[in-house]
Amino acid sequence: MHELILHHYPTSPFAEKARLMLGFKQLSWRSVLIPPIMPKPDLTALTGGYRKTPVLQVGADIYCDTALIARRLEAEKATPALFPEGQEFNVACFAQWADSQVFLHAVSLVFQPESIAARFGKLPPEFLKTFIADRSTLFNGGLATRIPLDVAKHQWPTLMTRLQQQLEREPGDFLFGEPSLADIAMAHPLWFLRGTPVTAPLVDAYPAVTAWLARVLDFGHGSFSDISAAEAIEVAREASPAALPDAALVDPNGFTVGQQVAISAIDYGVDAVEGELVFSGTEELILRREDPRAGTVHVHFPRLGFAIKAL
Repeated sequence: MHELILHHYPTSPFAEKARLMLGFKQLSWRSVLIPPIMPKPDLTALTGGYRKTPVLQVGADIYCDTALIARRLEAEKATPALFPEGQEFNVACFAQWADSQVFLHAVSLVFQPESIAARFGKLPPEFLKTFIADRSTLFNGGLATRIPLDVAKHQWPTLMTRLQQQLEREPGDFLFGEPSLADIAMAHPLWFLRGTPVTAPLVDAYPAVTAWLARVLDFGHGSFSDISAAEAIEVAREASPAALPDAALVDPNGFTVGQQVAISAIDYGVDAVEGELVFSGTEELILRREDPRAGTVHVHFPRLGFAIKAL
């Protein structure tokens, strides 16, 4: 069995989602801190160019996107369940909505000028300039669009009031009664907003929400220890990719195993990863890549939210 290695940085909201999933599962893991902006040469050796954060590594298998990371952690440890029995559809669909719509609203609110000044005020101006330039290109070529600040402010009370009403009416302490991925997916954008005094009131004004958020954040991050990027790359080089899943799908667009393809996100951060398609399933796509430093790796992507093109 290979250790779970999370490539992340502390202030990333989706990294916090992954850390909370690891804490919810009470798993042990290794931590590799990566740069918050491109280039990320050590991570690229493993992923082939996927730029989003976080990435989960298990030996020579590299998992991109927290939606797929959640399913990999569910396979690692079945209980407590991120997708409780009988709620799989509700939880997965709600989490997808929170990760897109709620998150994009939070991004717009967090990156308003007053919040940026509070969040980055103590950092060198050169870093802030580079960070903003990096993020300004994130939406280039993708289907997602930036939500204008006035629109985000206008719609935010509706989102939060609906969440508050659900929490007040639900008989349990969590969104669907028992804790699930839905809670974690909704929590990480709110955690992001609470990062500065400018945006924290957008969450703290709703008492039922703040009490629920505290319960979710109490999942913690599990037990972890640091490992260097070079060590993680060596782990991949020394390992062999895991056996491929059995439940293959006849691809609706005719892609076949052994074909050279490029896979990319369709919303934002659409940098493509090229390789040999070795598995195509209903939830997952797997590419085989060869890297001079990492050796042979399998890079895993969700089907939903990603596009595949022939090379």
